[in-house]
Amino acid sequence: MSNPLVRLGHLGQSPWYDFITRDLIRSGTLARLIAEDGLLGMTSNPSIFEKAIASSGDYDEDIRRLAGERFDPKSIFESIAIADVQAACDAFLPKYQATGGRDGLVSLEVSPTLANDTAATLAEARRLWIALDRPNAMIKIPGTLAGLPAIAECIGAGINVNVTLLFSVDRYRAVIDAFLAGLETRAARGLPISRIASVASFFVSRVDTRIDPILDRTGDPWALRGTIAIANAAAAYRVFLDSLASARWTVLAGKGASPQRPLWASTSTKDPRYPDVYYVEALVAKDTVNTLPPETFLAYRDHGDPSLRIDAAMASAAELLDRLRRAGLSLAEVTEFLEKDGVAKFTASYQAVLASIETKLGVMAG
Repeated sequence: MSNPLVRLGHLGQSPWYDFITRDLIRSGTLARLIAEDGLLGMTSNPSIFEKAIASSGDYDEDIRRLAGERFDPKSIFESIAIADVQAACDAFLPKYQATGGRDGLVSLEVSPTLANDTAATLAEARRLWIALDRPNAMIKIPGTLAGLPAIAECIGAGINVNVTLLFSVDRYRAVIDAFLAGLETRAARGLPISRIASVASFFVSRVDTRIDPILDRTGDPWALRGTIAIANAAAAYRVFLDSLASARWTVLAGKGASPQRPLWASTSTKDPRYPDVYYVEALVAKDTVNTLPPETFLAYRDHGDPSLRIDAAMASAAELLDRLRRAGLSLAEVTEFLEKDGVAKFTASYQAVLASIETKLGVMAG
């Protein structure tokens, strides 16, 4: 049987890796994943970098050198993250070129502490884009209300954008609007739009993680346990398809624009009662990305069964979401909580990585 991850790519869904470390790149493991497993991109976030830097000595030499150059912990972290993303971009460059800029992309996130500050987010996104200096880099910007204008500005400036921390279908519609507005602004200036890449990272399993315990307490009379996260994502995919049928998109596509694909994030299974590839299997769809953490990536390679199942998920989504409403649960309240919680968790990880660098500096000084 052929590799299920490779087959995902053949079905139109790009498998990306939700993980980055220096050792992964230098050891040749990343090159092997690209060559043998059809890996087509990579994402990072503060949590991933925090684990990488705190749990290994791979970065100690750089930390020592940069500290000697009077870099503070924030600047040390940024330097390390940029170097890793640049190296990953170089590893993926052949895929980027072979796919016409559709894949082979690697994301670096603006500081989550700026998630509610439009001007600061935009300034940091521009600065990181220039520092990375790679055509296949992406800047991750949270899809908060404050993030929306920054997303439009970045797209208009020709910066590849990964919009992260999306939970709400309504917010996703606003993200699509920001993406289209950015392309329209750029096209109106007579600038090319054909090589701008963007994805919208729609988080999946965290929705069930929030809702399932509530259903357990109520007895779940509508049998909704484990269904809402997939239904919510399927509803988002329907919005994506509708956007591709719009007059605005037709004009932009005629000028060479590539669609902003939905990216399924948080697709690992948190509840052991569900299969380990539960969220991956349900959301196989054309023109999408699935960013898989290492454990889910390995599980899917071992026993994934790729098939285009999104139509079935879309067919049942409206009824499932209506049952949730009739059960007295507000999905809007859930997604609003998850957005704030996601920003808080990424902020805590960002602060933790700075603290781990400070701790290493203290040990080195001692």
